[in-house]
Amino acid sequence: MHSAAAGCRHECCCSSFSGNGCQAWAYSIRFEDCTSDKTVLKYMTDGMLLREIVIEPSLESYSVLIDLINYRPDLKLLISSATLDAEKFSDYFGSAAIFKIPGRRYPVELFYAKVPEADYIEAAIVTALQIHVNEPIGDILVFLTGQDEIETAEEILKQRTRGLGTKIAELIICPIYANLPTELQAKIFEPTPEGARKVVLATNIAETSLTIDGIKYVIDPGFAKVKSYNPKTGMESLLVNPISKASANQRTGRTNLHNYHNQRTRINSVKYKKQLERFMPVHKI
Repeated sequence: MHSAAAGCRHECCCSSFSGNGCQAWAYSIRFEDCTSDKTVLKYMTDGMLLREIVIEPSLESYSVLIDLINYRPDLKLLISSATLDAEKFSDYFGSAAIFKIPGRRYPVELFYAKVPEADYIEAAIVTALQIHVNEPIGDILVFLTGQDEIETAEEILKQRTRGLGTKIAELIICPIYANLPTELQAKIFEPTPEGARKVVLATNIAETSLTIDGIKYVIDPGFAKVKSYNPKTGMESLLVNPISKASANQRTGRTNLHNYHNQRTRINSVKYKKQLERFMPVHKI
């Protein structure tokens, strides 16, 4: 590791590396760590990399990870996803076999918007209230892009349900997003009281990561926040973008697997048919 770091310094004609480390080019091995806040390029053994992963599973301290791949004919790699392009992954790994597990085996009724909604948050709120007032009991899942939209929708729903009167069933509003305290996140999994209805306001965390019992209606405006990289500034930001067709199909299937009838999902047909990518592309500014 010392030789590799020193060699990098030599190739770059830079004198910022010294034997005792703590400079731009450094290394980390068992019982010897020569890195510091000034370290730009860090060399380490496989064992140290595994230790880094244990300490920091997301490896957010690193921008680029370069690893030497050894020949491992005994290594079996299984890649699983509900929304990625399987053919591209298969081609990359030498025409690897693709196994497809069938999804929904129950009927799902789709309702489409005839034209794009100018205010998709308002449209989602109105649709949720229409379902609550007019449709049979069953919980609702609404997809929104982030905490700000969810909090806005939650407040509007609270205001509008106050004027519905006592003849309309209670509407329990349950938000779910990454920064929500754990005890509040857990409320989405609590059984809905008899005679009431639950509406879950969620980000795309509910697209694949969560299965919520009781969901009978899904409202999908067709947007999500996607991490985009700006090479000019070297910074990343979250931008609201249309989802892919694969994600739209995945959201359609979030109705409870135990409810085999009257599933309802609303998505924007104009965006789905004409504008949505088949799979989510890599976004760059």
